[in-house]
Amino acid sequence: MNYNIRGENIEVTPAIREYVEKKVAKLERYFTESPNANVNVNLKVYQDKKSKVEITIPMKDLVLRAEELHEDMYAAIDLITDKLERQIRKHKTKVNRKFRDKESLKDFVPIFTEVEQVEEDEDLEVVRTKSFDLKPMDSEEAILQMNMLGHSFYVFTNAETNQTNVVYKRNDGRYGLIEAQ
Repeated sequence: MNYNIRGENIEVTPAIREYVEKKVAKLERYFTESPNANVNVNLKVYQDKKSKVEITIPMKDLVLRAEELHEDMYAAIDLITDKLERQIRKHKTKVNRKFRDKESLKDFVPIFTEVEQVEEDEDLEVVRTKSFDLKPMDSEEAILQMNMLGHSFYVFTNAETNQTNVVYKRNDGRYGLIEAQ
């Protein structure tokens, strides 16, 4: 794994860098082959001495992302790696259960790329643009992906109809599906 560790209001010391790399490297045991992924780590310290750790690992078959706010930076790193580990286990369990008869899962999991972009406009300003490949999947898999990313909606191609659909989290905690015509 290639590590990109960045600090905001904190100097990334060799000790912190080594601790992050050691903790995140433990996630490699869940993969059949060693992932050649970029690990983006953002460490922030606020004025009230709270630390926020954000880790994003975009991979070919999956995007792992988690963040944690804690008073102790090292405790936040421990908690966030536990979150990422739970995401991996949950994803593998659900996908394996759902597609255990399929030969390959790679066509059913999206790949996200994120590009920050600021356009100058009056009141309607686009501050971030995301692009991603629409991979065929069913609504249950789309909900799983949405929850793993921590988003409130998710755009995907319905594997049965080959149409673009959107799943979203409703205010009552349940899920909705929007089907394009």
